[in-house]
Amino acid sequence: MDLEQISTFFSEHLSLTIPQFIALVATIVLAMMIGALFNQRKTRTRWEQSKNQLIAEHQASIQSFESQLEQTLVAQERLKNEIDQLQERYEFKIELLGKTQSQADRATELEQQLNQLQRKQVETQLALSKSHALQQTIQATSEAEKNALKDKVELLENAEQRLQLQFESLANKIFEDKSQHLKQQNASQLDGVLGPLKQQLEGFRRQVHESYTQEQNQRSALKHQLENLQNLNLKMSQDAINLTKALKGDNKQQGNWGEVILERVLQESGLRQNHEYQVQQDLKNDQGKRFKPDVIVHLPEGKDVVIDAKMTLVAYERYFNSEDDAVRQQAIKDHIVAIRAHLKGLSQKDYHKLHGIQSLDYVLMFIPVEPAFLLAIEKEPELIHEALDNNIMLVSPTNLLVALRTISNIWRYELQNQNAQKIAQQAGKLYDKLCGYLDDMEKVGRALETADKAYQLAMNKLAKGKGNVIRQAHQMQKMGIESSKSIDKQLVEQALLDDESTIALSPHTNDAPLIEPKLSSAKAMNTSDKTNNSNGSQHAP
Repeated sequence: MDLEQISTFFSEHLSLTIPQFIALVATIVLAMMIGALFNQRKTRTRWEQSKNQLIAEHQASIQSFESQLEQTLVAQERLKNEIDQLQERYEFKIELLGKTQSQADRATELEQQLNQLQRKQVETQLALSKSHALQQTIQATSEAEKNALKDKVELLENAEQRLQLQFESLANKIFEDKSQHLKQQNASQLDGVLGPLKQQLEGFRRQVHESYTQEQNQRSALKHQLENLQNLNLKMSQDAINLTKALKGDNKQQGNWGEVILERVLQESGLRQNHEYQVQQDLKNDQGKRFKPDVIVHLPEGKDVVIDAKMTLVAYERYFNSEDDAVRQQAIKDHIVAIRAHLKGLSQKDYHKLHGIQSLDYVLMFIPVEPAFLLAIEKEPELIHEALDNNIMLVSPTNLLVALRTISNIWRYELQNQNAQKIAQQAGKLYDKLCGYLDDMEKVGRALETADKAYQLAMNKLAKGKGNVIRQAHQMQKMGIESSKSIDKQLVEQALLDDESTIALSPHTNDAPLIEPKLSSAKAMNTSDKTNNSNGSQHAP
């Protein structure tokens, strides 16, 4: 139905003219715009309510997190006071144990428990590091949530501005267009406006739903992390008690604790006890004084490295637990003085002069707490040079592990070289044996060749030539001699053939061969008689 038909319909049934019809259409359009603006304001009101609700929920979660952190700090302060009380009770019990001999077994048991607690302090340090990392992760997550919420607010504001501009543009276009194109323009413009508006509203709804879902998941994850943090704080408090007991103990307890940390580092390095390193080995110097180094690490070619782990950390404990700047500064000075004193005492032991080891010119002084080592080097860098002047190297768990790993690799290469040398020696021996075997086989070959020549000569004398022995024996057998065995037919035939060929080539008669042996035998008999006569005349009385 076109515009003329509509106007005709209204003029016939409603008695409206064309201007009245245009005015009616304009009124309808204006009413639609008013309804759209009303819906826009309603949508904006809902969006502001949603935004305020999201901000309120986020602030509530932040306040809840802050309150839980405050409760955690209060719990830590309370645990610290309990630690001090337990420390005082522990010292009082130690005094009572020292007074009575019957309680010595209990002191031994407490010392064993203290050693077990000292072994757990490495795990405590790892837990503290994980706790700090977890707190940083939570803070980063909170900052990310704030930034994400801010981006969402900006996105919604931009969407509102775009919607307002689109509505204004639509109103201007409706009033500027001509009346004869009103139907077509209304259809196209409504589709063009309502379609993007519908898409934007759908996107806004989906975004709000995703934001709500993500916020709910984040709150659940934050709750789980806070529970883990609470459990971790309880464990940290217990570990802090153990660490405080170790740091406030006497020098022997601190030395045992340092040896535990050193043992962990040695296990991680790949070296084997009683192979590449020895623990608490008894040694003597030239004066007969006994020494017991904590660890002796063996190097290839018979060299050794001594590691000392008896560093005291009482001053560092005061620095770590104090909040007063003056006390902390004095504790730093005492910590550096303690390191210098230990350096001096260690340099006077002269481990390289002990019998039974071939130590290098320097000793490794192990500081079991990494922050204590870094604090001393930061405040007094000259400590490294002072230690080197005394043939001592300051090491922490980190750089000691690197050095021990390097020594482990050196040992692996040394074993490979030793195996290669053994293989080369075995190959040389095998080559010498092969040369001797070849020489012997060459001698055997020459001996076989000589024997073969002798065999051929003997056989030639026996079966070849004129009047050979086999032919003569065969002739005597034909004459009627008795024998139990016979000569091989092939040898006989070969001897007869060779004798016949020799006779055919000879210029003598057939009787010559028979006469020649007789003459030869007569000559031989005469020669034999002469020899016997001469021998007899020599031996006659």
